[in-house]
Amino acid sequence: MQSHLLLTWSLVALIGVLTPGIDVMMVLRTTIFSGRRPGVGAVAGVQIGCLIWATASLAGLTALLAASTLAYDVVRIGGACYLIWLGGTAIWRSLPRNRNRRAERDEADPARALTSAGATRRALLSNLLNPKVGVFYISILPQFLPTGSVLTTTSWGVVLVAIHVGLGIAWLGFLVLIASRARGVLTRAKVKAWLDRTSAAVMIGLGIRLATEHR
Repeated sequence: MQSHLLLTWSLVALIGVLTPGIDVMMVLRTTIFSGRRPGVGAVAGVQIGCLIWATASLAGLTALLAASTLAYDVVRIGGACYLIWLGGTAIWRSLPRNRNRRAERDEADPARALTSAGATRRALLSNLLNPKVGVFYISILPQFLPTGSVLTTTSWGVVLVAIHVGLGIAWLGFLVLIASRARGVLTRAKVKAWLDRTSAAVMIGLGIRLATEHR
């Protein structure tokens, strides 16, 4: 019975991990424009966010998101504003004059470029401001938790979360590897400018979608 639950949960978690969304966009964009290390940092930020959501779920805190429309909307609007701000800032910086100035500043002061720690913070904040992650844990995870003592339930929850996070690290890590190998082509001046604006527009679109969706 337990092996069946583990297999079913693994399949559900895998589908969730493979579904394109905000986390995937954040990791791909970070890797393409900042390099492999910041990309790995973004993966770390996403998974730390998942661990925080999972811990809150096991503690019963994310039940507030499921029960309170106001709490859900506050997180949702905050996440939407953050994504739109990131996308709008990226488009502004991609304009020829601003892009050249930014390149000159980064060359003069490499510390200004996005670091692994900065990528981790950015991805973490993006994940924590996405209420869908919290709702995933509060609506689906409990269905796979056995009834019994608190220790048994918590231990089982830790195993399930570890599976989900492990799958997330594997998939996003694979995307970082592929994107970093493609950087030579994708970071050519004209391609980079087009890709920068397109990915930024997608990010804005995700923010608008998050802001306008209904539960």
